Amino acid sequence: MTSHCPKDPAKRIWLTATAVAGGAGLTATAVPFVASMSPSERARAIGAPVSVDLQGMQPGELRTVEWRGQPVFVLRRSAEMMERLEQHDDLLADPLSKRSDQPEYAANADRSVNPEFGVMVGICTHLGCIPTFRPTPGAPDIGASWPGGFYCPCHGSKFDLAGRVFKNVPAPTNLVVPPHQLASTGRLLIGVDPQS
Repeated sequence: MTSHCPKDPAKRIWLTATAVAGGAGLTATAVPFVASMSPSERARAIGAPVSVDLQGMQPGELRTVEWRGQPVFVLRRSAEMMERLEQHDDLLADPLSKRSDQPEYAANADRSVNPEFGVMVGICTHLGCIPTFRPTPGAPDIGASWPGGFYCPCHGSKFDLAGRVFKNVPAPTNLVVPPHQLASTGRLLIGVDPQS
Protein backbone atom coordinates (compact mmCIF):
# COMPACT_ATOMS: atom_id res chain seq x y z
CA MET A 1 0.00 0.00 0.00
CA THR A 2 1.42 3.34 -1.00
CA SER A 3 1.11 6.57 0.98
CA HIS A 4 -0.30 9.69 -0.70
CA CYS A 5 1.42 12.12 1.66
CA PRO A 6 3.80 14.51 -0.09
CA LYS A 7 7.41 13.63 0.54
CA ASP A 8 8.58 17.19 -0.03
CA PRO A 9 8.61 19.08 3.33
CA ALA A 10 8.05 22.43 1.53
CA LYS A 11 4.81 21.11 0.03
CA ARG A 12 3.70 19.88 3.45
CA ILE A 13 4.32 23.33 4.99
CA TRP A 14 2.49 25.00 2.08
CA LEU A 15 -0.53 22.68 2.46
CA THR A 16 -0.62 23.23 6.23
CA ALA A 17 -0.41 27.03 5.77
CA THR A 18 -3.19 26.92 3.17
CA ALA A 19 -5.44 24.90 5.49
CA VAL A 20 -4.80 27.30 8.39
CA ALA A 21 -5.46 30.35 6.20
CA GLY A 22 -8.67 28.78 4.89
CA GLY A 23 -9.85 28.03 8.42
CA ALA A 24 -9.07 31.59 9.52
CA GLY A 25 -10.93 32.97 6.50
CA LEU A 26 -13.94 30.77 7.24
CA THR A 27 -13.95 31.94 10.86
CA ALA A 28 -13.55 35.60 9.83
CA THR A 29 -16.55 35.23 7.51
CA ALA A 30 -18.75 33.18 9.87
CA VAL A 31 -18.42 35.42 12.96
CA PRO A 32 -19.91 38.59 11.34
CA PHE A 33 -22.56 36.48 9.59
CA VAL A 34 -23.72 34.92 12.85
CA ALA A 35 -23.55 38.31 14.60
CA SER A 36 -25.76 39.84 11.90
CA MET A 37 -28.52 37.42 12.82
CA SER A 38 -28.98 38.87 16.33
CA PRO A 39 -31.46 41.77 16.64
CA SER A 40 -30.11 45.30 16.35
CA GLU A 41 -30.28 47.87 19.15
CA ARG A 42 -33.14 49.60 17.31
CA ALA A 43 -35.07 46.34 16.93
CA ARG A 44 -34.64 45.62 20.65
CA ALA A 45 -35.76 49.15 21.49
CA ILE A 46 -38.90 48.88 19.36
CA GLY A 47 -40.22 46.06 21.52
CA ALA A 48 -39.13 47.63 24.80
CA PRO A 49 -41.57 49.31 27.17
CA VAL A 50 -41.84 53.10 27.00
CA SER A 51 -41.83 55.25 30.12
CA VAL A 52 -43.85 58.48 30.22
CA ASP A 53 -43.50 61.02 33.03
CA LEU A 54 -47.02 62.03 34.07
CA GLN A 55 -45.94 64.49 36.79
CA GLY A 56 -46.15 67.64 34.69
CA MET A 57 -49.22 66.74 32.62
CA GLN A 58 -52.12 69.14 32.99
CA PRO A 59 -55.78 68.03 32.89
CA GLY A 60 -56.89 68.00 29.24
CA GLU A 61 -53.32 67.59 27.94
CA LEU A 62 -52.50 65.01 25.28
CA ARG A 63 -49.04 63.59 24.67
CA THR A 64 -48.06 61.30 21.83
CA VAL A 65 -45.23 58.80 22.32
CA GLU A 66 -43.88 56.06 20.09
CA TRP A 67 -44.16 52.41 21.12
CA ARG A 68 -43.35 49.55 18.74
CA GLY A 69 -43.25 52.00 15.86
CA GLN A 70 -46.79 53.26 16.54
CA PRO A 71 -48.06 56.53 17.99
CA VAL A 72 -49.67 56.10 21.40
CA PHE A 73 -51.93 58.82 22.78
CA VAL A 74 -51.62 59.53 26.50
CA LEU A 75 -54.47 61.79 27.62
CA ARG A 76 -54.84 63.23 31.09
CA ARG A 77 -58.59 63.62 31.28
CA SER A 78 -60.04 66.46 33.28
CA ALA A 79 -62.93 65.84 35.71
CA GLU A 80 -65.28 67.35 33.12
CA MET A 81 -63.93 65.03 30.40
CA MET A 82 -64.45 61.98 32.64
CA GLU A 83 -68.01 63.11 33.32
CA ARG A 84 -68.68 63.44 29.57
CA LEU A 85 -67.59 59.83 29.01
CA GLU A 86 -70.72 58.68 30.86
CA GLN A 87 -73.19 60.72 28.80
CA HIS A 88 -73.09 59.42 25.22
CA ASP A 89 -73.17 55.61 25.21
CA ASP A 90 -76.16 55.74 22.84
CA LEU A 91 -73.91 57.32 20.16
CA LEU A 92 -71.27 54.59 20.37
CA ALA A 93 -70.99 51.36 18.38
CA ASP A 94 -69.28 49.42 21.18
CA PRO A 95 -69.65 51.37 24.45
CA LEU A 96 -68.63 48.40 26.64
CA SER A 97 -65.63 47.53 24.42
CA LYS A 98 -66.76 43.95 23.87
CA ARG A 99 -65.43 43.74 20.31
CA SER A 100 -62.30 45.79 20.86
CA ASP A 101 -58.66 45.14 21.57
CA GLN A 102 -57.65 46.11 25.09
CA PRO A 103 -56.23 44.30 28.12
CA GLU A 104 -58.84 42.72 30.37
CA TYR A 105 -58.16 45.26 33.13
CA ALA A 106 -59.03 48.08 30.70
CA ALA A 107 -62.39 46.65 29.58
CA ASN A 108 -64.31 49.41 31.34
CA ALA A 109 -65.98 52.69 30.36
CA ASP A 110 -62.75 54.70 30.49
CA ARG A 111 -60.64 51.83 29.04
CA SER A 112 -57.67 52.32 31.37
CA VAL A 113 -56.21 51.32 34.72
CA ASN A 114 -56.92 54.83 36.02
CA PRO A 115 -59.90 56.91 34.78
CA GLU A 116 -57.77 60.06 34.76
CA PHE A 117 -55.34 58.71 32.15
CA GLY A 118 -56.41 57.39 28.76
CA VAL A 119 -53.83 55.36 26.86
CA MET A 120 -54.59 54.25 23.29
CA VAL A 121 -52.78 53.49 20.05
CA GLY A 122 -53.31 56.55 17.85
CA ILE A 123 -54.15 54.66 14.66
CA CYS A 124 -57.67 54.60 13.23
CA THR A 125 -59.05 51.07 13.07
CA HIS A 126 -60.43 51.73 9.58
CA LEU A 127 -57.40 52.22 7.30
CA GLY A 128 -54.62 53.23 9.67
CA CYS A 129 -54.72 57.04 9.56
CA ILE A 130 -53.82 59.03 12.67
CA PRO A 131 -56.86 60.74 14.23
CA THR A 132 -56.63 64.33 15.40
CA PHE A 133 -57.39 65.37 18.97
CA ARG A 134 -60.62 67.37 19.02
CA PRO A 135 -61.54 67.72 22.73
CA THR A 136 -64.07 70.55 22.42
CA PRO A 137 -67.74 69.45 22.42
CA GLY A 138 -70.07 70.50 19.61
CA ALA A 139 -67.42 71.14 16.94
CA PRO A 140 -69.32 72.62 13.95
CA ASP A 141 -67.46 70.57 11.33
CA ILE A 142 -68.07 67.30 13.23
CA GLY A 143 -71.58 67.78 14.58
CA ALA A 144 -73.58 69.32 17.41
CA SER A 145 -73.70 66.01 19.29
CA TRP A 146 -69.90 65.73 19.30
CA PRO A 147 -68.81 65.23 22.94
CA GLY A 148 -65.11 65.67 22.17
CA GLY A 149 -62.54 63.03 21.34
CA PHE A 150 -60.54 61.97 18.30
CA TYR A 151 -61.56 62.62 14.71
CA CYS A 152 -60.01 60.86 11.73
CA PRO A 153 -59.85 63.36 8.84
CA CYS A 154 -59.21 60.63 6.24
CA HIS A 155 -62.72 59.11 6.18
CA GLY A 156 -64.57 60.73 9.09
CA SER A 157 -64.31 58.08 11.81
CA LYS A 158 -64.96 59.42 15.30
CA PHE A 159 -63.80 58.17 18.70
CA ASP A 160 -64.60 59.54 22.13
CA LEU A 161 -62.09 60.49 24.84
CA ALA A 162 -61.71 56.80 25.76
CA GLY A 163 -61.09 55.80 22.13
CA ARG A 164 -64.56 54.24 21.72
CA VAL A 165 -65.86 54.36 18.16
CA PHE A 166 -69.09 56.10 17.20
CA LYS A 167 -71.91 54.45 15.27
CA ASN A 168 -72.20 54.85 11.48
CA VAL A 169 -68.55 55.61 10.77
CA PRO A 170 -66.07 53.57 8.69
CA ALA A 171 -63.94 52.41 11.66
CA PRO A 172 -65.20 49.00 12.82
CA THR A 173 -63.78 48.92 16.36
CA ASN A 174 -62.55 51.11 19.19
CA LEU A 175 -58.94 52.32 19.23
CA VAL A 176 -56.54 49.69 20.55
CA VAL A 177 -55.46 50.05 24.19
CA PRO A 178 -51.91 48.76 24.72
CA PRO A 179 -50.79 47.06 27.93
CA HIS A 180 -49.91 49.78 30.40
CA GLN A 181 -49.17 50.28 34.06
CA LEU A 182 -49.08 53.30 36.34
CA ALA A 183 -45.99 53.16 38.53
CA SER A 184 -45.93 54.64 42.02
CA THR A 185 -43.26 57.07 40.84
CA GLY A 186 -45.79 58.97 38.70
CA ARG A 187 -44.66 57.30 35.51
CA LEU A 188 -46.71 55.42 32.94
CA LEU A 189 -45.14 52.28 31.51
CA ILE A 190 -46.51 51.38 28.08
CA GLY A 191 -45.92 47.80 27.03
CA VAL A 192 -45.93 46.47 30.60
CA ASP A 193 -48.87 44.41 31.83
CA PRO A 194 -49.47 45.05 35.53
CA GLN A 195 -50.82 41.51 35.92
CA SER A 196 -47.59 39.87 34.73
